[in-house]
Amino acid sequence: MNDPITVTTLPNGLTVVTERMERVETVSFGAYVATGTRNESAEENGVSHFLEHMAFKGTARRSAARIAEEIENVGGHINAYTAREQTAYYVKLLKEDLPLGIDIIGDILTHSTFLEQEVERERGVILQEIGQANDTPDDIIFDHFQETAFPDQSMGRPTLGTEALVAGMKRETMMRYMHTHYTTHNMVIAAAGNLEHEAVLEMVQTHFRDLPDHRPPARSPGRYAGGDHRETRALDQAHLVLGFPSVGYGDPAYHAVMLLSTVLGGGMSSRLFQEIREKRGLVYSVYAFALPFLDSGLFGIYAGTGESEAAELVPVLLDELRRIEDGISAEEIARARAQVKSSLLMSLESTGSRCEQIARQMQLFGRVIDTAETVSKIDAVDEAAMIDAARTIFRATPTLATIGPVAKVPSLEAIAQRLAA
Repeated sequence: MNDPITVTTLPNGLTVVTERMERVETVSFGAYVATGTRNESAEENGVSHFLEHMAFKGTARRSAARIAEEIENVGGHINAYTAREQTAYYVKLLKEDLPLGIDIIGDILTHSTFLEQEVERERGVILQEIGQANDTPDDIIFDHFQETAFPDQSMGRPTLGTEALVAGMKRETMMRYMHTHYTTHNMVIAAAGNLEHEAVLEMVQTHFRDLPDHRPPARSPGRYAGGDHRETRALDQAHLVLGFPSVGYGDPAYHAVMLLSTVLGGGMSSRLFQEIREKRGLVYSVYAFALPFLDSGLFGIYAGTGESEAAELVPVLLDELRRIEDGISAEEIARARAQVKSSLLMSLESTGSRCEQIARQMQLFGRVIDTAETVSKIDAVDEAAMIDAARTIFRATPTLATIGPVAKVPSLEAIAQRLAA
């Protein structure tokens, strides 16, 4: 049986990876650039996100309106996102319209014009986006958490940038950043769906031929510090994120940490949800998350609670973290495995998810990882591995970010002492 995944690295260094999914009628296609917030200097924070917006605002051949119209005329969908380590541009179309999608993505990444009037218009849009984020406490708190965990460095800066920096961002800054980072050696082209690899390869060579082929500058390593960020606001709820340094994608403990986050706060059956919401009624929302990066990671817990409940919530939460070391039942581990595996296997049915997965795996590991290999690693995680991960993570220096009526939230020192006891 032929392998549905094919990888080709072109002479100029551009990697093209495809996965053929014969039983679908659609194709997802994307360009995934290994650059994001952590690649920005302090002075250009927000440029990755601004650049992502500007890519859709016109090229030498297409106006902004025409880009949208051409995709929507065939019922397709085009979008992009900016993250800390990646910027992605992607389309989803019917299989017969793939040539149009490749043409447009290639066009916006190699021939964007950055017209001054479009820059000014989009500047206003992004400033409104920043304002909206600042007005949403359960959103902006994660920026504060990241900044407190990684202070005074690119890993800790907000993806959207700041109002002051965006207000002063110059067209030339975006063009220079794009030329520096949007190169053949820093980009993976991926496609998944009802396609032929050789046809995709031929179109990519045509529409991405003008990408620069130099190597991008090396990124600086993340340096976790931890700390306490408190912002008093007149809100009905206190929002808090408590977190710790964790592992990156390639760490041997990666899958153990993923299962640990699921057991603690991965759903309504999780320990945190059952103890804090169901039994005690202290929160409406509580969950755990594992956030891996290339060379490090963060493990965190989010909770939103009332002012009077905050003093009780945090000790209960900390006791649940400590209690993991006393043991994890076979039933809990089996349920966590099932949740993680089902999420993975369900994603195989989506061309968009597969397109993103195979691109990300090529950037992280230099190969597409077989699903059976991932499942075997999930199945291999045992209680000892999860307890070891918990012991390492929860005894490290914590990070606490809070917004709202936070006077009754215990100090970071008190939290660290309770965890160390």
